[in-house]
Amino acid sequence: MSVSPVYTASATATGGRDGKASIHDSDLSFDLDPPKEMGGGGNGSNPEQLFAAGYAACYIGAMKFATTQDDSLAKVPNDVSVHAEVGIGPRDEGGFGLTVALKVALPGLSPKEAKAVTEAGHKICPYSNAVRGNVTVTTELV
Repeated sequence: MSVSPVYTASATATGGRDGKASIHDSDLSFDLDPPKEMGGGGNGSNPEQLFAAGYAACYIGAMKFATTQDDSLAKVPNDVSVHAEVGIGPRDEGGFGLTVALKVALPGLSPKEAKAVTEAGHKICPYSNAVRGNVTVTTELV
């Protein structure tokens, strides 16, 4: 597989899950803190939250782009929303793994139209492509 990046994001983390992170070319910097379920205080952000936010936003963009490539797809409404839940835990094979649950709201679209748009979005979304075969991703229309 070959990818020709048109944009590259850059961030720096120090101290690991209980350190700090900053996004280059941005004013965004924040404290990192593991969730209470993983022994942390839960007072800062964690990588799973950031992944969830990125996946949700990118997936909306992918669904919108899909509708520009296929005239048979219903247009994504302006009030579209994706609630992403990213789970982390031990894998049977050792180490840790992730799960992703996407809850997609496409107001005004029929269930058939919404299903077609969500499926097309997964084919385009770089997050979906990156995790396919490695992370269980479920998509629910809400």
